[in-house]
Amino acid sequence: MKKIIFNFTFNFILFLTLVIGIQNSSKKEKIYLFNNESVKLPISFIIGISFISGSIIGGIYNFYLKKE
Repeated sequence: MKKIIFNFTFNFILFLTLVIGIQNSSKKEKIYLFNNESVKLPISFIIGISFISGSIIGGIYNFYLKKE
């Protein structure tokens, strides 16, 4: 349980750093997913959120894999 809390805490800090870091980002793009499009988001935000979500999912998966 301690590893999951550390994982979420670490990724939350990464998310806050990401939000602070993209304040001056001017290049924005839309994401197209299943014929739907999103609002224009900074490219650094898209890449950062992909990294953070992968880190969270990988940490949880690794925790449950070692548990069995």
